[in-house]
Formats: sequence, C-alpha cells, structure tokens
Amino acid sequence: MAQTPLRSASITPEQSTVAGGPQRRSGERSEPERSGGPPATTAAAAPSPIERPPAPDSEVIPKARRRTFTAEYKLRILREAEKCTQSGQIGALLRREGLYSSHLTEWGRLRDKGFLAAAGDRRRGRRAKPTDPSAKRVAELERANRRLSEKLRKAEIIIDFQKKVQALLSLQDKEGKP
Repeated sequence: MAQTPLRSASITPEQSTVAGGPQRRSGERSEPERSGGPPATTAAAAPSPIERPPAPDSEVIPKARRRTFTAEYKLRILREAEKCTQSGQIGALLRREGLYSSHLTEWGRLRDKGFLAAAGDRRRGRRAKPTDPSAKRVAELERANRRLSEKLRKAEIIIDFQKKVQALLSLQDKEGKP
C-alpha cells in the first residue's frame, strides 16, 4: 500500500530556517483553522477534514438498585434446577432468569438450613417496635389537648382585647357627658 503525502510542497533553501523547517510568510498559519478547514493559502493541496465520531449520549442513567428475590421465587428456581437432567439445561435456566450459579449455591444452603421455609418475605433491617394500642390513643389525645389549648389561648387574647375596647368606650361616654 503506497502512502500519499499530505502536502505536495517542496522547500527551497531560501524558505528553510536554521532548524530545518519552512519559514512562514506573514499572515500564513502552519496549522488548519480551528473550524476544521485548511488554511486559506493551501486549501487546494490539503486533504478533506477528518470526520469525528458522534458525541456520546449524555442522558443520565438511573441509579442501579440491588435485586431482591422472594423466598417463593428462590424455592421455585431451586425446584426447576433440580428437574434439569441434561447438560446445559441449568445454564439455560440461569440465562433465562438472569441469575448466577452462585445464587443457586447460596439459596441451596439456605434451604438446607431451613431459612427459606421459615423466612418468608422477612424484611431486612431493624425490627419495628410493637405498637401499644393505648399509646396510640394517648398520642391522639395529646394532639387534641395541644390544639384545644391553642384555641383557648387565642380566645383569651380576644376577650382581653374586647374588655379593653369596652373600657375605652365607657371612658369616652363618661367624658363626653357632663
């Protein structure tokens, strides 16, 4: 395969500098313009600009979540795996369900220890405190008490204001009548 030169320009001894490179004329650039086109003086001799690949997709990918499997699902997959007798059937089952062989191993151990049958769909994390029905009633009564206390405070402010207004009006009546 023969390579073609990028520029067909010969350098004369007058154009070369001490370092051996060509001299630039005033207003001439040694590299293509930033817009991707060749310089204006060598437009006919330069090859076409190189096409760039498209920019990658900038869409935000949602955060990955860990998969959770129910005890029924695990037991069903283990039963299906036990039914597989020919080579390649377990691999097909794992590919179809999107699982790994380590899942079967771990789930088999859990089943043998009795955890899958007893666990059901137990939630992970700290257990919720049992709620006392009387505690719920007490909390409800405390909320009602706070609400009524606030209402009483506002009513007392209004009554005090009305008393002051009544006292001012009665003073004006007394002063106005000799």
